[in-house]
Amino acid sequence: MKIRHLLQPGRGLALLAAAAALSLQACGKKDVAAKKEEAAAVDYAAIAAAAVADAGRPEEDLADDERRRPAAALAYMELRPGLAVFEIEAGGGWYTELFSRAVGEKGSVVMQNPQGFVAFLGDKVAKRLEGDRLANVRPSVSNFDALDAPDLSVDLVTWVQGPHELYYTPESGSLGDPAKSYAEIARILKPGGLFVAIDHSAEEGAPEKTGHDLHRVDKAIVKRMAEAAGLKFVSESGFLANPEDPLTTPVFDPAIRGHTDQFALKFRKD
Repeated sequence: MKIRHLLQPGRGLALLAAAAALSLQACGKKDVAAKKEEAAAVDYAAIAAAAVADAGRPEEDLADDERRRPAAALAYMELRPGLAVFEIEAGGGWYTELFSRAVGEKGSVVMQNPQGFVAFLGDKVAKRLEGDRLANVRPSVSNFDALDAPDLSVDLVTWVQGPHELYYTPESGSLGDPAKSYAEIARILKPGGLFVAIDHSAEEGAPEKTGHDLHRVDKAIVKRMAEAAGLKFVSESGFLANPEDPLTTPVFDPAIRGHTDQFALKFRKD
């Protein structure tokens, strides 16, 4: 009687579906564990040292090497050879250099900037990439809510010193709707992929308009928006923290520029 019940068509399909789901879940957990092991085996100090020693880098990069802690950044982002990286708001490409070297010939990096920043950046991106010296890097221009990448195509999305820009409105207009921008990050990430956000810290409870006024953001806003887009919070790091920063000064103020307190948040797409 029990055997006949289990072999009923509806019951059998349900059991098969449940078994398949459990199997996929187990495989997903194994993949995440394997990725962590691979990341742990990467010599980030060596990669960072090689990147900053590259004679082809623009001279102005040198001033930022020490304070940006490249080895710590690469380790936190879990960079490793072969990854597909989408770098939101890459600016002139200081981090792009590190990412390009870390993912190697089999990896790729999309160096994205919004249209509203093109005039500000001038020829910095072109100079960074001239002569095909970063052959695995592709430049991209788009708003933050319309990222130039297919669905489920990216292993890592980074946004360094940038989430506050969602609340900044330059003369050219909005750089992207906040909710849609985080939804885009979730859209392009592969299952198990990571999103790492780094930005200038605002005071706890500071409103969104702080992004426009001070170019800072409360990390709680970033966390809330990422989680609302379906990304799971993994960890927070203080490798760029500065307890001397009052958090109430515009980031371009000479008294604090280049030495702001910055938070780093990591999320995973299940």
